[in-house]
Amino acid sequence: MSQPSLLARADFGVLIQALAARGYRVLGPRLRSGSIVFDEICGAADLPAGFISVQEPGSYRLEDSGNGRYFDYVHGPESLKRFLFAPQETLWTVSAGGEVSFKEALPDLRPLAVIGARACDLAGVSVQDRTFLAGEHSNYTDPYYASRRENLFIVAVNCTRSAATCFCASMNTGPRARPGYDLALTELDEAFLVEAGSEQGEALLADLPLKPARDVDEIAATQAIAAAADSQTRRLDTTDIQALLFNNLEHPRWDDVAERCLSCANCTMVCPTCFCHSESDVMSLDGTASEHRREWSSCFTLQHGYIHGAQIRPQIRHRYRQWLTHKLAAWIEQFGASGCVGCGRCITWCPTGIDLIEEVNAIRATRIDTPAPSASLFPLGEGGEGT
Repeated sequence: MSQPSLLARADFGVLIQALAARGYRVLGPRLRSGSIVFDEICGAADLPAGFISVQEPGSYRLEDSGNGRYFDYVHGPESLKRFLFAPQETLWTVSAGGEVSFKEALPDLRPLAVIGARACDLAGVSVQDRTFLAGEHSNYTDPYYASRRENLFIVAVNCTRSAATCFCASMNTGPRARPGYDLALTELDEAFLVEAGSEQGEALLADLPLKPARDVDEIAATQAIAAAADSQTRRLDTTDIQALLFNNLEHPRWDDVAERCLSCANCTMVCPTCFCHSESDVMSLDGTASEHRREWSSCFTLQHGYIHGAQIRPQIRHRYRQWLTHKLAAWIEQFGASGCVGCGRCITWCPTGIDLIEEVNAIRATRIDTPAPSASLFPLGEGGEGT
């Protein structure tokens, strides 16, 4: 790939226009109902210039810093998940004329470009790829996910600020974007350092009014990213975490967190990697057709643990334990990577401010180490594998 270049802040709108000219539907960060979410943008004026996000456990607010930067807000409740794994979609339809016929309902998509993805979001996509695409850990490719993945252009932004709930540095997933982007931006005072990460990104550079980056620009970008990492006060200690969690399934801390957990599923909805879903059939009123639908679900719901006439996770302690243990331990066995990318969204958007790092630390500090009788007795999967 080519060497980093500079795009002046005043020319940022050209990037948006260049993507639109290539047929992409362009999404970027926009202010909506007191938070920043991905929505369609037409120009740089649509971006949240000057806004920063202040995040704590169970708390999120925006402040106008007045500095005019477009990407100082860290991240909002959304990752890239909904653009690849749709919150709700029809998988196939069934109709009865003279005979019953099935029709696959693959999405007919306009190519999508998302500006503002963070390093943790890219790490989340990498984990989702292991779940939905055939590879080392799976022989099956989900055609709905694959279709969206093929049509997604990612403009990542390296973080130069961290929220109080961020811990990506300890998970080795940020704040600098890892491979997986088409373009990566680092916001400087009056310009953006631009790097291509794919052939599509390289081709787009030809449409932008770029200048060669100087050594001082690259040094400033590196220092800003490093400062964001150094500012993170949260750190997840992953040392021997599989044994720690699997050998402490009856630790009293699960009861303690259950007293605070509402089982609301906020953490799973904002998580970039959770893939639990349910499937249902919706009949037409005249009974001649039906749709088979898939929609997001959560291991925190009662019905998620309902199997063959029995509720296998009837208490909140069971459901929180399932989520945390699968996220941080069993996922490694299934997919060769942690299911946590250190974005901290589950901490910010938990109504009661539950911090998974505090829960792990509490178990580690008072571990009882009673191995489970058999790994086969512990439900490793999130259940999202179609249930």
